[in-house]
Amino acid sequence: MTEPTFGGLATNRLRAVSIFVAALLSGVLGVVWSLLRRGLVFTEHWLVHAKRAVYGIAVTRMLLALTGIGMLLCNFSTRLYTFGPGSAWNGEASRPNSDFEKIWLFSLFHRLALHDAGFTVAYLVLLALAVLFLLGWRTKIILPVFFVLWVSFAEMNDLVGDQGDNMYRIVLLSLIFADPSGRWSLDARRRRAAAGTEGGWLRRAWSGVPFVPPWLTNIMHNLVLVSMTCHVCFVYASGALYKASGLPWQAGYAIYNPLHTARFGPWPELSHLVGIWGPAVTAVSWSSIILQMSFPMMLLNRVTRVIALLGILSFHIGIAILLGLPWFSLAMIAIDSIFIRTVTWRRMSHFARTAWASARERAARPAVEPPPVTDAKPVGDAGKGRSGSKGRLAGQPTRV
Repeated sequence: MTEPTFGGLATNRLRAVSIFVAALLSGVLGVVWSLLRRGLVFTEHWLVHAKRAVYGIAVTRMLLALTGIGMLLCNFSTRLYTFGPGSAWNGEASRPNSDFEKIWLFSLFHRLALHDAGFTVAYLVLLALAVLFLLGWRTKIILPVFFVLWVSFAEMNDLVGDQGDNMYRIVLLSLIFADPSGRWSLDARRRRAAAGTEGGWLRRAWSGVPFVPPWLTNIMHNLVLVSMTCHVCFVYASGALYKASGLPWQAGYAIYNPLHTARFGPWPELSHLVGIWGPAVTAVSWSSIILQMSFPMMLLNRVTRVIALLGILSFHIGIAILLGLPWFSLAMIAIDSIFIRTVTWRRMSHFARTAWASARERAARPAVEPPPVTDAKPVGDAGKGRSGSKGRLAGQPTRV
């Protein structure tokens, strides 16, 4: 046998390395393709198979409706001064600051701004639509009309609005393409009663029977959930980054100033009690940044998701009470409701129904229970038995 030359050894080694690299790349590409395929299968199943978070988005509908009802009722007595003819001093009637008022579809309240009766009628119509939206009656018809009128109303006076108005109308627009009345609504009850209805698509649509392919409605509903999730995560993460860049938040005294501002201090004594201890102020300031920044990641695990939701709920309740922004907080809580599992909403619903049934049963009972009935014979009839026999002692009970 001849000894291999140096060139032959180099060629063999190069060939072995190339085979190894090719096998390695093939394995890596195989793993990547397998992950992509599994991800595509999971995504397709998640989007198409069924509507997700049907109970959570129903709670979102009801809380958003309550937010609108609360805002309209609280401002009813001052509606003409805040939004109507009395607010003409701000220049909105002659030159609106919002571009929405320049679009005919969203300009109804702007055209009625200087007419007391017309503005009040439109105000009451908007309130009635909010109630119907809460009940989930003909949501596919009511919701688009409510959205258009609400945007027209909310843009009447920029001086009394806040960022909650932006979130409110964005979510209302998204819910038009979802199924917010799939549970806990009059629409859901009508669909159950009209199951199996035959006829044209118009009759089926009016009776609540689905006439669009389920895969299409499922995709639209679930994509709305994805968009709402992304929007909420962006809001919290960007808010945390903005806070972290400010010196008051870095030093830990950021919440002290708004607590002692007259505009954001509906309960001065309570604000003073919360801000009297420096370490607590620092802990709340820093924990709010940490919670908002980590909120998107904490949604990925059930345990951390529960912690994040409880923390963000406490965060919004604190804003509602201490800063006097209840409707902003309620709107954000409504959006966060989609992150609570369906099984949790079902358990809470079952607990509420059981408690209500128990309360009605207790209320139906008489206040004073009658004395128990015994089979003792009166004294006058003590000498007579059931068969007419005599000789029993007076007051002796009859044996059964």
